[in-house]
Amino acid sequence: MDAVVGRRIEYPVKPPRLAQAETRCKGPRPLPRSSEAIAVILSIPLAQMSHRFIRQAVIASAHQDRRLIALGLRFMSATAFSMMSVMIKLASDHHIGLPEILFWRQAGAAPLILGWVLIGPGLASLKTGRLRLHVTRSLIGLTSMTFMFTGLSLLPLAEATVLGFTMPIFATIFAAVMLHEVTGRHRWGAVICGFIGVLIMVAPGGSHFSLIGASVALIAAVLSALVTVLLRDMSKTEPPATTAFWFSALSLIPLGPMLIHFGQAHNPTDWLLLFSIGAFGAVGQIGMTSSLKWAPVSTVVAVDYVSLVWTTLCGWLIWQALPTASAMIGAPIIIASGLYIAWREHWLQRNRIKEIIA
Repeated sequence: MDAVVGRRIEYPVKPPRLAQAETRCKGPRPLPRSSEAIAVILSIPLAQMSHRFIRQAVIASAHQDRRLIALGLRFMSATAFSMMSVMIKLASDHHIGLPEILFWRQAGAAPLILGWVLIGPGLASLKTGRLRLHVTRSLIGLTSMTFMFTGLSLLPLAEATVLGFTMPIFATIFAAVMLHEVTGRHRWGAVICGFIGVLIMVAPGGSHFSLIGASVALIAAVLSALVTVLLRDMSKTEPPATTAFWFSALSLIPLGPMLIHFGQAHNPTDWLLLFSIGAFGAVGQIGMTSSLKWAPVSTVVAVDYVSLVWTTLCGWLIWQALPTASAMIGAPIIIASGLYIAWREHWLQRNRIKEIIA
């Protein structure tokens, strides 16, 4: 116990750290006051560990900044894709043909993606040794886009968006079948729950929108899941900018002749819609790809569901359409299934890293 004598501190047994501190001083020195004594005692471990603590604080701050950047980019991506969906539905209402919408979606995005490449990795990054795989990815991606745009024209905006959220469910199935990934009962359970949510939404008598449109939207989700599995394999050798550029460039090869056949004159409003589709699509694609540089999918995937808020709001403001009762029941089940699959994959990956380190 400390005994206070006058304004000084007397220690029956002098603490080792304080003794070491005193021996470092030149000449005799009176013991410091109470507050000074504490500072001297604490200064020894702080001096020894300050570099470690500062380094950890800097790393933690950097990780926090990276997460915030990733979440911001993903939010930008979700918003841009939502606005692209709104523009596509408006273009369909203006009787603009699907081939034209597809062409200008890719043609409008190509210059922005090329600018992204020039600012970032440079033209040298576009060199690839897997052109055949890029062609396959482009064909499947373009087909998926065709079904998705058709679904947007046939369904209310919010319902089409929700059915698009089934993509992680189908991706889990394809990863197990094609990549032979081990899929435990947790993820299979999430897949089954997701399908229950889909059945609630599209069950006959339980919904008031086109079953054909729902089927088209689900086919689009299946093909998007297949593209996701292909991108997992391509990401081992191909940078994101390279993949995005070749998708836009290769898609224009079949879409160009279709534009010549189906293209028609438009008024300024229609041209603005077509330009907006390409611009929003490019911003969404760049934001989505860039977000994965700063944080894993499990960190940012939840932000994607903000698009349901935007599409529901726009559907109400523009078309006076609100989600049906069955959609409001099925949507949370589908979204929860997708989020659980993403979280489970992150948890398994983290455990694998721990086992490797151990």
